[in-house]
Amino acid sequence: MLAEAEIEAEGLAPWTIFFGGGTPSALSTSQLQYLIGGLRERVDFSEVREFTLEMNPATVSLEKAKALLALGVNRVSMGVQSWDEELLKTLGRVHSGTQARRSYEILREAGVPNVNLDLIFGIPGQDRGQWIESLRQTVALDPDHISAYCLTYEEDTEYFERFRRGELVPVTETDADFFEVAMDTLEQAGYRQYEISNYAKPGRECLHNLGYWQGSDYAGFGPSAVSTRGGWRRKNLADTEAYTQRVLVGGDRFETLERLDAETLRFESLSLGLRTREGVPSDSFDEGRLRTLAAHGFVGISDGRVTLTRQGRLVADQVTTELL
Repeated sequence: MLAEAEIEAEGLAPWTIFFGGGTPSALSTSQLQYLIGGLRERVDFSEVREFTLEMNPATVSLEKAKALLALGVNRVSMGVQSWDEELLKTLGRVHSGTQARRSYEILREAGVPNVNLDLIFGIPGQDRGQWIESLRQTVALDPDHISAYCLTYEEDTEYFERFRRGELVPVTETDADFFEVAMDTLEQAGYRQYEISNYAKPGRECLHNLGYWQGSDYAGFGPSAVSTRGGWRRKNLADTEAYTQRVLVGGDRFETLERLDAETLRFESLSLGLRTREGVPSDSFDEGRLRTLAAHGFVGISDGRVTLTRQGRLVADQVTTELL
């Protein structure tokens, strides 16, 4: 990763950094210091406003948290997923609810100023009461930001393989209800739903994710990392050994290289923008389709902007398909 950062460093002055794509907190404190310290030596950090690092509750320590703060990390995203022990086992997580709670307390004790907790609903076997309790326990901890995602089964993931083997069976008819429960519970607790799956206290929105949703360029380092810069999208090789060998010899490290035309950029900008609270300009869409969706209660139109209504958020993908 550091070798790639050195190649790409010229002219790069990020305003957000997100260190994730796996479990970076599994690294030791000294390894994180080496890696982040090396990144700081190669990339201009002068404009960085938000530096997020993903942490697994099983890999949190006070020493590590304090070291990360000293390295400039000012936001931690921790994958709690659930506080229920049986549901955590279903997900194959190695941490317990008790451990996750203690890890959160350690982050606060260390002085981490901005903490996000990730939750998952739609877990096989999860009932409405368990989801409500998971939300209640999360709100009680008073994190700055909460992400609530529906469990998905994407290819090349452990969940997909378990789904394929019949170990995980989704119950999609409850997903909409769970989503509405999250909206109600978190909004009532003072968290603003600024994107379909993300809720934050005022001023605590994730700047990095906002950059994606607003169509900003970004540079990704490491195996499988994706970059979108200057109208080009590149995805690095997924195989770590092959990626490392290519980078060290200055070879082609890309698995895919795609020129993004104006129509692709427009589609991505509008489809991502629709997911946000601010929405997108209403003149971006066919007026007839827009008015039909508005008449059926799926979108709202105000001050030249179109946003998804509560009903529209439940079927966001279908609304986006209809508009685009």
